[in-house]
Amino acid sequence: MKVDTHQHFWKYNENDYPWMTAEMAALRQEFEPPDLQPLLLECGIDATVAVQARQSLRETEWLLELAREYHFIKGVVGWVDLRSQQAGAQLERFASEEKLCGVRHVIHDEPDDEFMLRRDFLAGISLLAEFDLTYDLLIFPKHLRYASKLVGMYPAQPFVVDHIAKPSIRTGEIQPWLAGLERLAAFPNVLCKVSGMVTEARWNGWQVADFDVYMDAVFNAFGSSRIMIGSDWPVCTLAGSYTRVVDIASNYLARLSVDEQNAVWCTNPKAFYGLSV
Repeated sequence: MKVDTHQHFWKYNENDYPWMTAEMAALRQEFEPPDLQPLLLECGIDATVAVQARQSLRETEWLLELAREYHFIKGVVGWVDLRSQQAGAQLERFASEEKLCGVRHVIHDEPDDEFMLRRDFLAGISLLAEFDLTYDLLIFPKHLRYASKLVGMYPAQPFVVDHIAKPSIRTGEIQPWLAGLERLAAFPNVLCKVSGMVTEARWNGWQVADFDVYMDAVFNAFGSSRIMIGSDWPVCTLAGSYTRVVDIASNYLARLSVDEQNAVWCTNPKAFYGLSV
């Protein structure tokens, strides 16, 4: 069993997706489950986790609707306004949805680098355990030190770092990303997604070898028991096809034991997100 723990769907409009800049024009179209399904079959991927791409409750509702319709979507990481005094009510609204497994906020686009430590946001984070929900950290390397503070405050709350915290692979940057990631990995309630790497590399000029040093660092820091794989489809298509992106992970994991490969592809996502796979 193989789980892609990070992919998106959308019906593009300029109001809901301001992060799609002119250089991302290829993403300004519809990407829905029937577009992804044949790619999953081609790559031997059995299940996915659909992750929010809009900061709205309607996004969460829509992804859950898709998950009910398409069996391969085993989990949804949605959005609620954790800063709101109504955050508890918003979470309660989705409490009966078995496939809602976590929430996320686009932290790296917030102008305040310490956004995740704001009192109102922390109040929202403190509610997640009651609803058995995980939290996806979407951050840049500059946010890692604040993320370490956050996860240390909530040792019983499961967190996962999206896209290995987006180091600048295109420039070969290692530090200070590595030091920050290692500090964060010291907290046992944190996992890491090997995802989103190709769009941090040179879109039209990356080589598979470009990712080895980063994957080595992630596996050394977290170990195979705290790592998951995600494609970041369709964002990844800016720099590589779904198949090429999955192959990066598959080829690297081939170096590991069968048990370790199974943990990364299936056991870890199933346990972290509570997936029925």
